[in-house]
Amino acid sequence: MFRAFSTSATGMHAQEMMVDTIANNLANINTTGFKRSQMDFQDLLYVKMKEFGAEVTAGMKSPSGTEIGSGVRVGSTVKIFSPGELMSTGRPLDIAITGEGFIQVSMPDGTTRYTRDGALQTGPNGELVTANGFLIEPAITIPTDAVAMDIGKDGSVNVTDSSGSLSVVGTLQLARFPNPAGLSSEGDNLLAMTDASGTATQGTPGENGLGFIQSGFLEKSNVQMVTELVNLITAQRAYEINSQAIKAADEMLRQAIRIAG
Repeated sequence: MFRAFSTSATGMHAQEMMVDTIANNLANINTTGFKRSQMDFQDLLYVKMKEFGAEVTAGMKSPSGTEIGSGVRVGSTVKIFSPGELMSTGRPLDIAITGEGFIQVSMPDGTTRYTRDGALQTGPNGELVTANGFLIEPAITIPTDAVAMDIGKDGSVNVTDSSGSLSVVGTLQLARFPNPAGLSSEGDNLLAMTDASGTATQGTPGENGLGFIQSGFLEKSNVQMVTELVNLITAQRAYEINSQAIKAADEMLRQAIRIAG
């Protein structure tokens, strides 16, 4: 009887974490380049009351066994990298990646982070940076005499100076991973490489499986409100039914104590 208490408690704890994940997805529904997370569950160890195929009599074996589970746990949270809707901004420094790939970001400590947030800006010296001021890798600087600029599908940064001369001042490079779901979320729209993600492969947009750059657009999050609300209701009902199982076990235990008394 007491096993039902602990088993149902694991279910309630798992659904609490599910609601936390859904809440984070919904909170970031307007976050540029955000990718929703999906929670995977695993059942816990089983208590074997009778082995499968145990001999019940001479020459006869049981076609089944008896086992009782110990509940559930969260196996992992997996990022879903389906594309988000593209939003037109008309701003030349806003870019969206149509396909696979991440923008590389150089951190102050010398490490590299990765992002799908293409809301780029220019720093005080004309360098391309993220909204938080982190440098884009490889570094690209816009000349101070530039009067117009645009970013091509291949990542080339084209500027026009005051004399009307057009020049390419750099090319954006993208990175892709064997397992992007293995990237670690670091906040600030940044992801970090891990052993699970594999090593980054860098390249020019549009080549070797990398997506193209779409200038003047931003990629919205891939969170679907209806899907998240359905998942939220499912988690709420699962939590409720697990609490009902605890109540049922408590009532059965109360009745057993009453009879024994």
